[in-house]
Amino acid sequence: MKSLRNLPHKQLFSLAIPMILSNITVPLLGLVDTAVIGHLEHSYFLGGSTVGAMVITFIIWFSGFLRMSTTGLAAQAYGKSSAKESQLVLLRGIVVAIMIGLTLILFQGPYLNATIYFAGGSPEVQFYAKEYSEIRIFGLPAAIANLVILGWLLGNHRAKAVMWILIITNLTNLGLDLLFVWGFGWQVKGVAWATLIAEYIGLFVGCLIIFLTGMNTRLKHEKWRIVSTKEIFNKAALSGYFKLNRDIMIRTLLLQSCFIFITFQGARLGDDVVAANAILMNFLLLISFGLDGIANAAEVMVGNASGRNQQSQLKQATLVSTLWTIIFAIIYSIIFLIFGDKFIGLISNIESVVTLANSYLLWIVALPLVACWSYLLDGIYIGLMQAKTMRNSMIVATLLGFYPAWFMLKDFENQGLWGAFFILMLLRGTGLAWHFYFNIWTKKSS
Repeated sequence: MKSLRNLPHKQLFSLAIPMILSNITVPLLGLVDTAVIGHLEHSYFLGGSTVGAMVITFIIWFSGFLRMSTTGLAAQAYGKSSAKESQLVLLRGIVVAIMIGLTLILFQGPYLNATIYFAGGSPEVQFYAKEYSEIRIFGLPAAIANLVILGWLLGNHRAKAVMWILIITNLTNLGLDLLFVWGFGWQVKGVAWATLIAEYIGLFVGCLIIFLTGMNTRLKHEKWRIVSTKEIFNKAALSGYFKLNRDIMIRTLLLQSCFIFITFQGARLGDDVVAANAILMNFLLLISFGLDGIANAAEVMVGNASGRNQQSQLKQATLVSTLWTIIFAIIYSIIFLIFGDKFIGLISNIESVVTLANSYLLWIVALPLVACWSYLLDGIYIGLMQAKTMRNSMIVATLLGFYPAWFMLKDFENQGLWGAFFILMLLRGTGLAWHFYFNIWTKKSS
């Protein structure tokens, strides 16, 4: 008990609480979006917006490698007290983010047509999916650049700034949702316009915070400096940057392929199934984003310890984040066991959708206890900047776990989809845990 009291709880929660509060605004907003559309008269409105959102958020989640690498690199620069290195991390990330967003806008026709075609679903679902995605795609430069800004601020121990950016962005989105969908009667396109506008407001707020408060509160003596394009695009630095991001990108692509596969397969099983899965996926995102608050804190603490080459601090960060991850996972499972059916009833009043969602609810009760390990260990490995290990673990979990499991369970239809997802999360956690114990934990303290 004494050893538990000596863990750096205060440091963890100074980072984690703002991140938990800000992280959960994202899935809460998704639940509001789902509830706004879920109370329209037909399930295909919710099905269409879900497929359309997945088409766009697939790119954003895929670009999550920028957020992860930026957090890890910024945290290590913070640990080394290198303001110049920190600034270059931010600028390189923003340049890459904008290039990705503009490329997708330029080639939106082939991308949207192909992804919505492969998604399947009824003609109504496909129509509203395309209507939604044709609006949202113009927000990609802002949405992806926001990932870089949030990752950089978090790596510099500025979790409160991250919290305020996300709160302002999501409250804006919420207000515009209600205005456009219920006030103006824009249905699915109202949700898309609300999110598009909120993404650019979030980008403006993030840039404003960085400009007004300076680069790094820890290094107050170092001011913003003009950096040349030669420094930003330094060949050796870019080579290491893209090598790191390549591994995280592969890891993220494999993970998101599973999410998009579940959405598309659900669409093929019917409008009610894809609508029910949309509700449950938002519950899962609420769980994952909450647990990610602890993982985000672990990223920063582990990154700083790694930057200082302090193995004992790394172990302390791992122990305290593990303890609170377990506690939060248990709380989530209990909440959804007791109140899950009531939450579903609040989100949709379409009886067939509510019935289906309740029949799959036990997966949401069980998943926090299994998935929490992958969330935590992802955070630790981001802090360590060992992206290759994350990549290899995801290759095993998806190609030898999720897809073979779905093939064997496909006769169980949607239950089989959720079973395959459960196996994916189980393998992600156990693979990383095995590697961490034998390759990181057993190293001698510095």
